[in-house]
Amino acid sequence: MGQRKIVMLASLDTKGPESQYLRDCIEEQGAETILVDIGYGRPAQLAADISAGDVAIAAGSTIESVYAMKDTSERSNLMMQGATIRVLELLRQGNCDGIIAFGGASNTTLATGVMKELPVGVPKLMISSAAAIPAYSAMFFGSTDITIMHSVVDLSGLNDLTRSFLKQGAGGIRGLAAASNGRIDHSQCSKMVAVTSFRFAEDCSRTAMRALESRGYIAIPFHAQGVGEDAMENLVAQGLFEGVLDIVPAGLSEQMLGGNRAARPNRLEAAGRAGVPQVIATSGFDMISCGPISRREGGDPLWEKRALATRRYSIPDRFRVEVRTTADEVADIARCVAEKLNQAKGAASVMVPVLGWSSLSVKGADLYDPAADAVFVPTLKETLKEGVAVVEIQAELNSEQFAHASVDELHGMIEAKKAQRASAPGPS
Repeated sequence: MGQRKIVMLASLDTKGPESQYLRDCIEEQGAETILVDIGYGRPAQLAADISAGDVAIAAGSTIESVYAMKDTSERSNLMMQGATIRVLELLRQGNCDGIIAFGGASNTTLATGVMKELPVGVPKLMISSAAAIPAYSAMFFGSTDITIMHSVVDLSGLNDLTRSFLKQGAGGIRGLAAASNGRIDHSQCSKMVAVTSFRFAEDCSRTAMRALESRGYIAIPFHAQGVGEDAMENLVAQGLFEGVLDIVPAGLSEQMLGGNRAARPNRLEAAGRAGVPQVIATSGFDMISCGPISRREGGDPLWEKRALATRRYSIPDRFRVEVRTTADEVADIARCVAEKLNQAKGAASVMVPVLGWSSLSVKGADLYDPAADAVFVPTLKETLKEGVAVVEIQAELNSEQFAHASVDELHGMIEAKKAQRASAPGPS
C-alpha cells in the first residue's frame, strides 16, 4: 500500500491554526495531505496547496470578487462549485484517497456539498459541531456515504478538547483511507441489481432477491423510505447497477402527496437517463405514510387538506400510519409515472399485481380498494409512450408468482441489452 493522499477542505481565513494541527496529525500517521482553502471572508492565515483564489477561478470568478459579494449564500455556493471542480480533478489524477473537513454549520454545509459530488466508496469524513442539529443533520449527508463525527464543542481555537477531536478525526480518515480501495470499480458491478422494498412488500422482495441470485445477479436492497430511494438513484446514476427492480417506487407518490417517506423530485429518473433496464411495480402507491396518529387530532395540514381522517387507514405501530390513496390520487400517480418513463432511454416495464399492491391492500386488509387500484393501468396507458410494457399479473404483490414474473421481465431486458451491445459494430 502506497502513501495515502488525503484531501483536506478548510476555511483558512478563520481556521489557520486548527487546520495546521489537523494536517500535522494526518501526516504524523503517514498520509500525505492536499490542503484546499474554501475560505471566502478574508485572506488566508495559512498557505494552501490549492488556494481560495484557485478555487474561485475554477468557478469562473476571482477571490477578490468573492470577497466583494454581499450575499453570503452566493459566496458559499461559488466556493462550493469551485472546490468541487478542483477535488474531482484531484480524484481523476489519483490524488484523492479520502477527504476530510471540519467546522460549524457554514463549513459543514459547504464541505459536505463538495463531498456529495464524489463517487461512493471514496472515504469522506466531516468533523462538525453542527452534526446534532435536527434541522440540518440529514441535509449534511443525505443519501451519500459521508461519515459525520460530532465534535460536541465549537472547533474554534486549539485546546485540549479541540485537539482531541481533530486528532481523532485524523485517525478516522487515515483508517478509512487505509481500509478502502477508493471509488467502486464499475467493472465489478456488472451483475448488480438494485431492489427496493419496505415492510409491506417484504415477501415479494425476498423472493425476488433469491430469484435474482439464482440467475447469478447480486441483489442490493434499498429501504423505500425516501432517503434509501434517493441513495439508489444516486448509485444508479454512477453506473453501479445493471438493472433496477423497483418493487416500491413510493417515494415518488409520497413526494407528490406530502407523505412521510418522500423521495426527491427526481425519483424514477436515474435509470431512465442512464439507459439501465428497469422494472417498476406499484407497491406503496396504495397508501400515504402520515403518522403518528396524533397528527389526526392536531389540525395537521396534510390530514386536513386530504381529509385523511375520513379514509381507510392502518396503524402498524405508534409512529406509522398508512392511509389509503383515493382513485384521483392513484390517477395522478399513474400520470407522473408515465411522464417519468416516457423520458427513459433504456428498457422499462410496469408490473401491476391486480390482487393487491402490498400486504395492506389485499382482500380483507385495511387498505383494500380494488376500485381505486383499477384506475392506475388505464390512466397510465393514456400517457405512456409506445415501447414501455404494462404487464398485469393476476396475483398479489407478495406472491411468488408476481416476484418471479418481475425478475423474469428484468432478466429478459438485461439479456436483450447485452445482445444489442454484442451485435453493435465496433469502432472502425
